[in-house]
Amino acid sequence: MAEDVVDVLIIGAGASGAAVAWSLVDTRMRIVCLEQGDWMNPAEYPSNATNWESQSFGPYNIDPNVRGLDTDYPINDSDSDVTVVNFNGVGGSTILYAAHFPRLHPSDFKVKSLDGVADDWPIDYDTLEPYFTQNDRVMGVSGLSGDPMYPPKQPPLPPLPLGLVGETVARGFNALGWHWWPSDSAIISQPYEGRDKCLNLGPCMSGCAQGAKSSTDITYWPDAIRRGVELRTRCRVREITLNDDGFADGVYYYNANGEECFQRAEVVVMACNGVGTPRILLNSTSNKFPNGLANSSGLVGKNLMFHTVGTVQGVFKERLDSHKGPQGCCILSKEFYETDLERGFVRGYNMQINRGAGPLNTAMTGYIDGTIPWGPDHHDAFRQRFDHVASIGVVGEDLPEEHNTVTLDPALTDSDGIPAPKITYRCSENSRKLIAHGLARAEEAMRAAGAVDIISDGPKHIAGYHLLGTARMGDDPETSVVNHWGRSHDVRNLFIVDGSIFVTASAVNPTSTIQALALYIADTMKKNLANLFD
Repeated sequence: MAEDVVDVLIIGAGASGAAVAWSLVDTRMRIVCLEQGDWMNPAEYPSNATNWESQSFGPYNIDPNVRGLDTDYPINDSDSDVTVVNFNGVGGSTILYAAHFPRLHPSDFKVKSLDGVADDWPIDYDTLEPYFTQNDRVMGVSGLSGDPMYPPKQPPLPPLPLGLVGETVARGFNALGWHWWPSDSAIISQPYEGRDKCLNLGPCMSGCAQGAKSSTDITYWPDAIRRGVELRTRCRVREITLNDDGFADGVYYYNANGEECFQRAEVVVMACNGVGTPRILLNSTSNKFPNGLANSSGLVGKNLMFHTVGTVQGVFKERLDSHKGPQGCCILSKEFYETDLERGFVRGYNMQINRGAGPLNTAMTGYIDGTIPWGPDHHDAFRQRFDHVASIGVVGEDLPEEHNTVTLDPALTDSDGIPAPKITYRCSENSRKLIAHGLARAEEAMRAAGAVDIISDGPKHIAGYHLLGTARMGDDPETSVVNHWGRSHDVRNLFIVDGSIFVTASAVNPTSTIQALALYIADTMKKNLANLFD
């Protein structure tokens, strides 16, 4: 079934797809977005039920292979040190993210110049700054101006309360003389744009029933749809097609009934994350591109980056009410963010303070790691830990390496028969040294804060939250997939706006920068409409 041609076809309704749709609607072009998942119903989020914690082990698990929804696709990560974490639905992974919302640093765009590793980006922080600011306003970011680690910026909302967890760990950083600052958070601290403020419910990573966490299904998409964008759900794209002139002319996809459809388009925009985008490109073969669409460089699917992650838990005598409040948004330290070669590695990491787990997760993880045994001592051990734990997440920069890849699995497919992605990834020696240093410093901070027991874990396996680098940006078509404003070097009406275009990973959560990039690319497209394909 073929459908009438649209001006712009966006694949994916997550963080970047929502932002680019919202921006491009100003052009009054006909814009359609295809999303393989569903709209979410906040009334069904786990926080509305008494068994909210147990649902994180099933339908709201962060791992799509465990979640196993029919809107997901399987991922073969048997040959990877890290498990991929994502979500398919309107809002994408912003449904299940922590909403920790730092920007990349100015230094992150020029690591080759500064440290002699990887590559510099073809754009810089100043290029993206107005789009960071615009995105902060639309998403509703809470934070505190004045962080010395950044150029001046002013979040639209005041910071979230530190809580006892933040105050306690900050005490440790203060004792050591280390930098810390309240986190920028895409969680509203006061009523904003018709949404009510955070109530400290806690299960942020299972969807926010309050609507305080800024997922794109409640920020960008309602306005974009009111202004004319068409969003179709349960539409799983199989491949992008080319016409005789070498332009993308549409996509084959399967609708909710499993029927094959063809949507024609003048412009195709990919917003499917660092795994989903190379999956579709590699599956879009033709005589011109036998190794995958827009892949003359051979780099589609290569240079996969996650962030190397470790955690240090500190157990305190005093009660911290640590299961209350946003899980991943409290304070963070950038004390060890920049390169210091005396540490034995390049680049650095941030330490972000996370709150503790609910009762079920406390008991189960404690049983698994042996700190809360089953038997007569169980309750005493549980009481010593529940609401007495603060956590430092060490998030380290992962440098690009071509052998870390997304390819197509030769046997595994999704429910529509589309090849599943296969992940091949090895944590580098630099990343292992980096995370070991970070865990040691986090332990030091916990001791300085007064922790009576410390538990370290890392590098962690279930840590592939940030999917980056597999269709990298650059000025040279031989060493990159898209140019400095997201347009494919090979296919002039194909654009990529998600995390796959990252050149380097930085050491902070990427969503703020992904969305700023999408807004920047959309704005550049609007400024070049007359010669968009030149």
